[in-house]
Amino acid sequence: MELTINPLTAETFAPFGEVIELENAKQFPINEGLTTRFHDLCTIDTLDQGGKPIVNVFRTNPITLPHRIQKMERHPLGSQSFIPMGNGDTVDNAAFLVLVGNPGDSLTPEDLTLFITNGRQGVNLHKNTWHHFQLVLDEQRDFLVIDRGGPRENLEEIAVSGEAIIPSLDR
Repeated sequence: MELTINPLTAETFAPFGEVIELENAKQFPINEGLTTRFHDLCTIDTLDQGGKPIVNVFRTNPITLPHRIQKMERHPLGSQSFIPMGNGDTVDNAAFLVLVGNPGDSLTPEDLTLFITNGRQGVNLHKNTWHHFQLVLDEQRDFLVIDRGGPRENLEEIAVSGEAIIPSLDR
């Protein structure tokens, strides 16, 4: 099954998490007016069972399209945020994909929803949301990742039953 690519918006992504973007964010000047603070962009949820927030950078290589999806992952004890670093030269070149799945103990292609970002948007995935690792297009990309550290395993993986294909993009 070829997956449909949807634009990433706060409304359409709400069942899976939060979109992190500066447009429409609460903002105010700080540091003698030299800096604009974009305030409270997402809810970090990492404290279950002795967890704590940790900050990482993930450097991800691009995928080749079309791309077959074989497995997904989720984090039962904490949210996970992916914030792209750098602006990229153009929105199209900087865009990346976000693939999420419906809750449950199995996943088929019909359970998956695929989004494309504008290149500047990040996401904060709710606890227990099935998702694919970063799906970068065109060139290597760095992401600031806010994740859960601490005791207990916080990663589950599942095979996708059936054929789920990310198609080539018309850009």
